[in-house]
Amino acid sequence: MPSYSGVLFDLDGTLLDTALDFYWVADRMKSTRGLAPIDRTRFRQHVSEGARAMVASAFDIPIDAPDITPLLEEFLELYAQHSMIESRLFDGIPELLDWLEEMQVKWGIVTNKPERFTRTIVDKLGLSTRCSSLICPEQVTNRKPDPESLLLASHEIGRPPHKTLYIGDHRRDIEAGRRAGMTTIGCLYGYIHNDDNPNLWNSDHLVSNTRELSTLLKCLYSDRR
Repeated sequence: MPSYSGVLFDLDGTLLDTALDFYWVADRMKSTRGLAPIDRTRFRQHVSEGARAMVASAFDIPIDAPDITPLLEEFLELYAQHSMIESRLFDGIPELLDWLEEMQVKWGIVTNKPERFTRTIVDKLGLSTRCSSLICPEQVTNRKPDPESLLLASHEIGRPPHKTLYIGDHRRDIEAGRRAGMTTIGCLYGYIHNDDNPNLWNSDHLVSNTRELSTLLKCLYSDRR
């Protein structure tokens, strides 16, 4: 077993529960148009797929529909104003980050979420001064599932990929981590579509909740004591 010395996290659905704020924005857009409320459970499955997928789900239109662009622009503008109303770290994550820092394990965040939203949220949560790397899609040429952003984060935290874990709740996270040469952990508590099967992601580990994630990390890092 390698002696791990770095951890990288995806943001939405891994560190942060953002679904309610996205839901509020989409539901408001529908209500102002006199349309029926959104199915919250169905909508939640699309959060990790990005804004375009969420808008397509909310309005029941194809993701490449010609009329999706103005809806997407409105969605993002509203979200910019309401990105931290209900969003919060998943239960158990604050304690896990405290433990990583106590163990002197460098950690960072690698997300496909646009920088203008990510930095606002990370700043408000007090994480910007704690994480050793924060990589958004604007900082790379190719976003996940390409490994470029993970390799950049690995460089910034000063840890080689083979001694770094990448943790995420989407197939593309696991693909990016594997292509970067990192050990991968899939989070089943995140925003996973009913049609997806995490057992086919080929992740090194799967965890059902943050308690299992914490236990796994402590096991993987136990040889550092």
